[in-house]
Amino acid sequence: MMVTEFIILGFGDLKDDLSVLLFLVFGIVYMATISGNLLLVVLVSTQQGLQTPMYFFLANLSCLEVCYTSNIVPRMLVDLLREKRMISLVGCIVQLYFFGALGSTECYLLAVMSYDRYLAVCRPLHYSTLMHGTLCVGLVIGSWFSGFTVAAAFQVAMVSSLNFCGGNEIDHFFCDLKPLQKLSCSDPHLVNLVCMSLTALVTLVPFGLTLGSYWRILSVVWHISSMQGRQKAFSTCSSHLVVVTLFYGTLILVYAVPLAGQVSSLNKAFSLLYTVVTPMCNPFIYSLKNNDIKVALRKLKI
Repeated sequence: MMVTEFIILGFGDLKDDLSVLLFLVFGIVYMATISGNLLLVVLVSTQQGLQTPMYFFLANLSCLEVCYTSNIVPRMLVDLLREKRMISLVGCIVQLYFFGALGSTECYLLAVMSYDRYLAVCRPLHYSTLMHGTLCVGLVIGSWFSGFTVAAAFQVAMVSSLNFCGGNEIDHFFCDLKPLQKLSCSDPHLVNLVCMSLTALVTLVPFGLTLGSYWRILSVVWHISSMQGRQKAFSTCSSHLVVVTLFYGTLILVYAVPLAGQVSSLNKAFSLLYTVVTPMCNPFIYSLKNNDIKVALRKLKI
């Protein structure tokens, strides 16, 4: 008998008080995520002082974070307050598609932002000429298009090769690939091969570009004679470096560390980091020590 719907186990059978507490905590975090990221988008769109390539990319990253967390958190909140946590096969595949598409897009966007910081620090005299408006728009469109295209290719491979005819309990709080593969009654080797290839394309290539950009930035900063000059140069990319570390660090913990995949509680805890915590932190990381955003906030009287 083919499985047509799944049961999301979520965080297990929690007591009512604990479920309500988690609902309130995650609900507050979700509202902070939406508010903080949308505020950044509004600031970049309305304030003349933020009409630069760096903030244009940042606004796109904020839009992505809103979509990324909204794909998972609202349903997770609803599941915390109900007993029957059912999701259809189609609904599960759709959630997995957007999860993969938005995650892939973020990898590309972070690489683009790293390249932007590389030009700003290493080629400052040619920055405005090299990072012109047409290129900025092209890089952003390319990031979104590539992310959704790669995810679509993965989805076709998964749907065509995985059959679900046994258990239907997903030991996670959303439809992720690893829990789905455990439920499949078909040979997963093709999906594993495609996943490895697409993962390399989605993560290793942009991650390599990001590392290369920061390697060049650090080499340039290291050769600046004055300490004040070093601090000024590095301050232009320190926020982005923190975001990159958070994003790739949590991905490595979930998908590259064997223990995290074997212990479901660890897998869920680490997954919360990149689906709930990191999207909330990004706008605050970029805003705390950023004088341009502080000035823009004062102009809006916030």
